[in-house]
Amino acid sequence: MQRYDSYKDSGVKWLGEIPSHWEVLPGLAVFQENKEKNNNLAVNTVLSLSYGKIVVKKDIDEGLVPAEYNTYQIVHPGYIIIRCTDLQNDKVSLRTGLVKDDGIITGAYLGLVTNGKYNSSYIHYFLHAWDITKEIYRHGNGLRQSLSWLDLRRLPILIPPMAEQTAIANYLDTATEKIDAAIAQQQKMIDLLNERKQIIINRAVTKGLNPDAKMKDSGVEWIGEVPEGWEVMRLKFLLKANLMYGANESAESEDESYPRYIRITDIDEDGNLRPDTFRSLPPTKAEPYILNKGDLLFARSGATAGKTYLFNEDIKACFAGYLIKASLKETLLPEYLNYYTKSGIYDNWKKSIFIQATIPNIGAEKYANLQITLPSIKKQKDIVKHLDVETGKINQVVRNCKNQISLLQERKQIIINEVVTGKVKVV
Repeated sequence: MQRYDSYKDSGVKWLGEIPSHWEVLPGLAVFQENKEKNNNLAVNTVLSLSYGKIVVKKDIDEGLVPAEYNTYQIVHPGYIIIRCTDLQNDKVSLRTGLVKDDGIITGAYLGLVTNGKYNSSYIHYFLHAWDITKEIYRHGNGLRQSLSWLDLRRLPILIPPMAEQTAIANYLDTATEKIDAAIAQQQKMIDLLNERKQIIINRAVTKGLNPDAKMKDSGVEWIGEVPEGWEVMRLKFLLKANLMYGANESAESEDESYPRYIRITDIDEDGNLRPDTFRSLPPTKAEPYILNKGDLLFARSGATAGKTYLFNEDIKACFAGYLIKASLKETLLPEYLNYYTKSGIYDNWKKSIFIQATIPNIGAEKYANLQITLPSIKKQKDIVKHLDVETGKINQVVRNCKNQISLLQERKQIIINEVVTGKVKVV
């Protein structure tokens, strides 16, 4: 792509050189703070910021719900929303969004109304670049490092002539739409692969590996038939000791000589510990909650309720209070149980538990009564070996798809940043 004919120093470090005919103006000259509140509850279309987009919230009772919506701000198409709080602890989320629907959104976000002589879509793309380049994290103040209108009103905004603003916004709309479509295709492939993986696991832990095996009724509706010779037993009869809750401790330490403190948020989608979220507990606090290889952890509440993690690490570690530890007898392989908790029948069991509660919660008593299909140890080993191979193939393709998504997202960010800062010319 071509560059502009001449450049000048912007005077702003992260912007660098900019086209000579572009201006740098303070935010106060470009937009104003939205102060329109939903005082009379006149508007009931609730919007939310999700992955950098402002979307209509389909289930207004999901997540944190206010007692009333009169504290929400009224917004209209073209308004820009910025999530200004907790910059210190969250450097991953996309924090800006362009409103495309009339509605209301939490007053905890900063709403910006662009002055009529500027293109709101271009201004949003500029603020989005400010976000994705991580420049946003150099701003803000307070204990939780939050932004306010005072920060935005002084923020340097790069302003091309209006015709160029419109051309840039239109170009980026088209370019990002194509990239988003490619990302969606990769995500669809991932969803299909994960669905295929669950079918393979489900078949193995309910039907075994012999397609000609004689079947019998398991006696459990959500399990169906199982091979003759298999048992169905409750988890509590397969434990060395009672299910155990973890430590209710804050995990501020990063001392690597202490036992690692495992929380459910430390576990990625592939069932591995995240290296970047390491926290630890002093030995005196960790000792009662030390994990042994083969222990399985169950999450007990919130959005992750039912999620499991098999501990097989060569490290000393303990676990958090909203996790439950299962130490198994020799009659049940931890790897087999781990696969079992990735099956569709386990999902059906979880759903039956959630129906009984408004907030997803599975305590030790409920986990203790989880019914498990139980072939012989030899067959468990054969099933685990089979699933290691089959799911390993699928996991590799999923990783390839995720890599493609990362490359596409990176490409999208580069395009936006280069175009809105004038490094390349699109008009």
